[in-house]
Amino acid sequence: MKKVFVAGHRGMVGAAIVRNLEQRENIEIITRTRADLDLTDQKEVSRFFADNSIDEVYLAAAKVGGIHANNTYPAEFIYENLMIEANIIHAAHANNVQKLLFLGSSCIYPKLAEQPMTESALLTGTLEETNEPYAIAKIAGIKLCESYNRQYGRDYRSVMPTNLYGPHDNFHPENSHVIPALLRRFYEAAQRGDSEVVAWGSGKPMREFLHVDDMAAASIHVMELDDETYQANTQPMLSHINVGTGEDCTIRELVETVAKVTGFEGDIVWDTTKPDGAPRKLMNVSRLHDLGWKHTYDLERGLQHAFDWFLENQDNFRG
Repeated sequence: MKKVFVAGHRGMVGAAIVRNLEQRENIEIITRTRADLDLTDQKEVSRFFADNSIDEVYLAAAKVGGIHANNTYPAEFIYENLMIEANIIHAAHANNVQKLLFLGSSCIYPKLAEQPMTESALLTGTLEETNEPYAIAKIAGIKLCESYNRQYGRDYRSVMPTNLYGPHDNFHPENSHVIPALLRRFYEAAQRGDSEVVAWGSGKPMREFLHVDDMAAASIHVMELDDETYQANTQPMLSHINVGTGEDCTIRELVETVAKVTGFEGDIVWDTTKPDGAPRKLMNVSRLHDLGWKHTYDLERGLQHAFDWFLENQDNFRG
């Protein structure tokens, strides 16, 4: 029986990894809530690993938030994420855990990275200012994994997802990301019978979105690759792997699909006085495709799945 620790199992990605692993035989999934194990406490984490004979780790735990949170609490974002990853990766090594997967973020890439963003764009330019502390912590996680691999022969791998959505996303009215925010706004507008919904910007920027169940499947696929295949498609100091669809859509297409899924039949009004943000953010996922994995959810089916989950759980997002 293989003992697999999923750190961050209550988060959107961690929960999806647990759902996927639960479908497999001969795996004992180990989880701990924040109340049971403070991942920023080195002694607690070391004791946990010493007591549990863990075989593999999925490191999905992180302090996350939107632009406002990253801008307001930069010290917490860099400190907590650095501590979590350093404590878990070192404790895994110290307790002879050979396999670990670290989950990062596409924000590791430079603000002006060429599109679509390849893995080799890492450390080639200045980061986006609003989430630089978080991005620095995620880059450090990649380099921690690579350093333990080089010095100790560990098999610690890293995956960098694009924008994620799906079950267990945050649908809070003020603090959520673009897809849950849109799904909630259009659903509530449809329920009220509103004649129009105002969307920000021109609708022209292009973004890539990946369903979290696809992210979980890709993570497990990368973790389970044999050494020869993995090493043939990565480099010791450029080992991280982009995870996405390799396809993007305009914000206008996203909004129109959200309206369709939520049953909103009114007009969509574009407020072009609001900022558009970067014109395009797309991941190059050729490395992942070469490793034999491709996404399964298209945008409409994925949005429908996320919306269905929201409807079943909307009482948790009152306010």
